[in-house]
Amino acid sequence: MNRVQESGVQPLLRGEDLVRIYDGSRVVDVRSIEVHAGEVLAVLGPNGAGKSTLMRLLAALESPDSGRLVYKGREVGRDDPELRRAAVAVLQRPYLWRGTVFQNVEYGLKVRRVPVSERRARARSALEALDIAHLADAPVDSLSGGEAQRAALARALAIEPEILFLDEPTADLDVTVRRRLLEDLERVVRHSAPAIVLITHDPGEAFALADRVAVVEGGRVIQTGIPADIFEAPATEFVASFTGAEFMLDGEVAEVGEGTLTVRLDSGQLLEVAGAGEVGDRVRVAYRPEDVIIAPPSTPATSARNRFAGVVSRLHPQGGLVRLRVEIDGLSLEVVITRHSLENFRLEAGTLVSAQIKATALHVFPA
Repeated sequence: MNRVQESGVQPLLRGEDLVRIYDGSRVVDVRSIEVHAGEVLAVLGPNGAGKSTLMRLLAALESPDSGRLVYKGREVGRDDPELRRAAVAVLQRPYLWRGTVFQNVEYGLKVRRVPVSERRARARSALEALDIAHLADAPVDSLSGGEAQRAALARALAIEPEILFLDEPTADLDVTVRRRLLEDLERVVRHSAPAIVLITHDPGEAFALADRVAVVEGGRVIQTGIPADIFEAPATEFVASFTGAEFMLDGEVAEVGEGTLTVRLDSGQLLEVAGAGEVGDRVRVAYRPEDVIIAPPSTPATSARNRFAGVVSRLHPQGGLVRLRVEIDGLSLEVVITRHSLENFRLEAGTLVSAQIKATALHVFPA
């Protein structure tokens, strides 16, 4: 479902050397970020990373202290009329005008002087697309949080923007409502605007919806790429950790092979890791709990290069999954398995197990 344009095509929107300073601190310091026609770009990072401020700069809702915004090949400012018509933002807490849902959804079209018959048809279509046509005559102050967010999305979609900015659209919703809205974002929003910029702190949300992901830390874009690249080849320890990796103890490169390293952890274990480095380098090795294979000690070895005998020290149910801690001679591994595997292997605290992990599932970073 990837809609990213081929490399070399001029981006629809580009931010260059964007800096925004609040109270003497650089909240945003981004050298370059691009939004291409036909893509969903997720700006991913923790709370306070500067994501929403970056969105306001890209949407021309706020001016940078330095840097420039380029739209369709020309530099634009905050008051550029073409960009203001083309870009629409839906905020985390949707602001709806007093009145009915239908009046809110057609408001932007009325401001743009769209003929009455057309704007009503477009408003009805947007309401139907987001499954809230039955709320057309409801006053906005009667809506739930999820309904209000859908109304705000319908209002944005009715305008048929070139760039749709979504600022944490599911952050304030409960689990069930959030899941349904995400399904509709995938089904409707992705196909309703030439370009979408999704601001989120949730890696799962970003990986599920985006064609490309820009990871932000401390106001800077640390890594940009397709979800698979971010997940499988994190550029920094922060990116690995934020997207779900757990960290083993620090270690030192003991041997260098062709595309692989043998790392001796400070706890004594040897690990074969895909990566590059020099003998003697101090490194940290990251892994994801779901990449660790757990089996009874008598199970035949898999193709995994790293195999250890350990004992289960803790079990923590997490819905349909179970998180285990496995102790291996001074090294603790966090492991995620299904409840079915837990029952099948009859695992409990004190059970002896074999823990296996492929070299390609491990990531190495300078210590």
